[in-house]
Amino acid sequence: MEIKVHSIHFDADQKLIDFVQQRVHKLDQFHDNIILGEVYLRLDRNHDNGNKVAEIRLVTPGKEMFAKKQCRSFEEAIDQSTEALRRQLRRKKGKLLQVH
Repeated sequence: MEIKVHSIHFDADQKLIDFVQQRVHKLDQFHDNIILGEVYLRLDRNHDNGNKVAEIRLVTPGKEMFAKKQCRSFEEAIDQSTEALRRQLRRKKGKLLQVH
């Protein structure tokens, strides 16, 4: 799976990019055919207590999945987003197994 990380209006350090790639690569365990993962990291100036936003889009054959979370840290937002995508992938895989 190819992973693209976009940091909007700030420069993400390599440690954060490595963390994002590690977490998103773990989603390969739940679905074999993830083609692309795009991660958007941005700061939301309107919220005081949770201004870090992580958006993850996964492209699989026939379907795109998306999760967006806003938290106090990018790591927390990434963890919650990947967890939401993990649930979506398991649900999709369950439906595929029922068909076959």
